[in-house]
Amino acid sequence: MANPFLLVVNSLLPEPQASLLNGILFGVRGSISKSLYQSLIDTGTLHIIALSGMNITILTNLTARLTLFLGRKASCLITILLIGLFVLFVGPSPSIVRAAIMGSLSLTAIYFGRRYFGLLTLFLASLIMLLFNFSLMKNLSFQLSFLASLGIILANKTTVRQFKRGAWERLFSIFSENFKLTVSAQLFTLPVILYNFKRISLIAPLANLMIEWAVQPIMVLGFMTSILGLIWRPLGIIPGWLTWVPLTYLITIIQELAKIPMASIQF
Repeated sequence: MANPFLLVVNSLLPEPQASLLNGILFGVRGSISKSLYQSLIDTGTLHIIALSGMNITILTNLTARLTLFLGRKASCLITILLIGLFVLFVGPSPSIVRAAIMGSLSLTAIYFGRRYFGLLTLFLASLIMLLFNFSLMKNLSFQLSFLASLGIILANKTTVRQFKRGAWERLFSIFSENFKLTVSAQLFTLPVILYNFKRISLIAPLANLMIEWAVQPIMVLGFMTSILGLIWRPLGIIPGWLTWVPLTYLITIIQELAKIPMASIQF
């Protein structure tokens, strides 16, 4: 089944913003230009289109908040149904399916009042997929998605959250924690990138520091653009314009950093 959201995004955003948004939200890389894809590799930011599950997480959180007034159990059931519809619409790519299984398992645990273990869920979801199709072990998207998720989960387990009194302290705390998660995802995907692309990015820490803040707003606004635009195309125009801003910033930073001499070393 063709992904109807791709047509919406392509009609509301210019290139290369549309292609990158489709890569971040739906894992569709085929339309990303070779130069931009190479810049993602050179700057160590390829993990932003690895679909570590953040898109499913954002969709789950938004739905859960909107339906919480119906009660915990009803909210969980509606959110699981929406995850299933999302997979049906965007297509069952390995990374999307894994993220959907993890999201559904976490909601099932909440439904029954059980504790959710991210690391256990990641391995269980991956094992289920490999039992049905062991060839996924060689799939680059599956490898990047699994390792990015593993890095995020492990970094999140070691994050100590403390109450900060000042606004600037709270802001710095949020920024540093998110940056830690992003860098962890990049580090865990590094072996696969080294093996497949034979290069290492020296500019990756700076690149991730500069773009990390933009990824989540892109996902939230991108979902609004694609969903509202699917309902009625003009509804997606304003969120589409808003999405264009952080997308353009992200593309500019990645392309400019990739031009720096010795930004990456090829083996």
